[in-house]
Amino acid sequence: MSLQAEFEKIADDVKKVKTRPTDQELLELYGLYKQAVVGDINTDRPGMMDVKGKAKWDAWNSRKGTSKDDAMSAYVTLGKEIIGKYGM
Repeated sequence: MSLQAEFEKIADDVKKVKTRPTDQELLELYGLYKQAVVGDINTDRPGMMDVKGKAKWDAWNSRKGTSKDDAMSAYVTLGKEIIGKYGM
């Protein structure tokens, strides 16, 4: 299975876990996913009233400079851990 195919499968499977992952785990997944799909962050940081938006922006920005393939690999690894931890 190619990295792209495995990434897409894990991205779909991680949405089906029995228990909701922690906010930190979700932010890590989000940052890796956006880096893998879009690349380096290309938007301005949300304003101070948008707490959730800022957290997501920070998670994505923390991955800046990571190649798309490296981000996909890290996402697959983290996704498998989360699926193993919470079950499907």
